[in-house]
Amino acid sequence: MRYIIFTLLVAILPSFTAASPESWVNEWPETDFENTSIESWVEVMSGGPPKDGIPALDAPQFVPIADKRKLGEREPVITVVFDKEQARAYPLRYLMWHEIVNDNVGGAPIAVTFCPLCNSAMTFDRRVDDQILSFGVSGKLRNSDMIMYDRETQSWWQQATGQGIVGDMNGQALRQLPTWIDSWSAFKAAYPDGIVMAEPPFSRAYGFNPYNKYDSSQRPFLYSGARPPHGIAPLARVIRVSDRAWPLTRLADEGEIIQAGITLSWTRGQASALDTELISRGREIGSIRVRNSDGQDLPHDVMFAFAFDAFWPKGQWMLTK
Repeated sequence: MRYIIFTLLVAILPSFTAASPESWVNEWPETDFENTSIESWVEVMSGGPPKDGIPALDAPQFVPIADKRKLGEREPVITVVFDKEQARAYPLRYLMWHEIVNDNVGGAPIAVTFCPLCNSAMTFDRRVDDQILSFGVSGKLRNSDMIMYDRETQSWWQQATGQGIVGDMNGQALRQLPTWIDSWSAFKAAYPDGIVMAEPPFSRAYGFNPYNKYDSSQRPFLYSGARPPHGIAPLARVIRVSDRAWPLTRLADEGEIIQAGITLSWTRGQASALDTELISRGREIGSIRVRNSDGQDLPHDVMFAFAFDAFWPKGQWMLTK
């Protein structure tokens, strides 16, 4: 059903118009829309579902990897490894339908996030100053990227950047944590004592991609910005580290890139979550790790090129050695 809705929305894309704070007051009575870093409200659009129409998850249950038999070997999972804590896997088959998981790992409050429309999967520390925030899905998009909100102040946050953009938290920044996406097979091999998020108690088509063939589309959903430079396709994946972007095609060809003081590596075995209807059968995109000169994992994101260009218009495209 959701794929049908998505297809219909794409078909009527030209009829969508941006909303304005005046039309959001009833839904967001506690949000201070005068305190914002958004230059024009034309940038903000409704993604279809209302506030919390895509339900974020809180304090999910986990099971040993031996108990998880539904996941395909090539399915992508967000890997979270902190110090001496058990490694945790958050399958994209669940985040596809929930987009945010509020969790605690070893006493650290984190938000594991995934925006399918820009392929951005990032994990944040939920602590800002002396507050611990919890996040929900606003139902709004900016540059086709999810706008999150925190339940404590009703402020809006840009998922792709971790920046507060509307309300009391405007100008604040969430700290991104060094997590990455593995295939389920690779996670099990690397962390045999790890745990994996259990299936949420919702009626959803887990394991299916509601955005069938999205990452081979010619244009992003609900995005009217310019195409990326250098002839890069809008929905080509890039590895973003700060304000630099390496094309995934380059990394896959070379296997390893050592540049700008960091090492990017690529290994075969991971399916795209945004290709075929069944996630486990998605085309090969591989797994990426990003480390510094000491071998420590670095915060990064694997996102679509159009989103990098939209949020980092002066960013550096790492096309060659």
